[in-house]
Amino acid sequence: MRMTLTAVNLDCPDPLALAGFYAKATGLPLHERSDEGFAGLVGANGLVIGFQRVEDHRPPTWPASGTPQQLHLDFDVDDLDEAVERLREWGATVPPDQPDPDLWRVVLDPAGHPFCVSPRKRRGV
Repeated sequence: MRMTLTAVNLDCPDPLALAGFYAKATGLPLHERSDEGFAGLVGANGLVIGFQRVEDHRPPTWPASGTPQQLHLDFDVDDLDEAVERLREWGATVPPDQPDPDLWRVVLDPAGHPFCVSPRKRRGV
């Protein structure tokens, strides 16, 4: 048996707003059936990053464990410092706790979900 990942979904208070943030950050298009209860972005391979409304959403308290992160996404970027600055402009925050800031940065999306950005690995270098 082989399973194929088709979607990753994040709980949030405002699906369209969070989808808009990730659309800017990734360049992925908004799924045609997005609305106020669920919004999604579609990758080239068909993978959907979904955002679903949860009325009592409590953002993770990373790195504290009061409200666990539950999952996080990892993204490669060409320029780490530039990517972090652009993400901040779009509403992300960067927590002071950074486990290994020379290799990757932890960023919190506008709904408080932690995700990581790392320099793109250069093949053959």
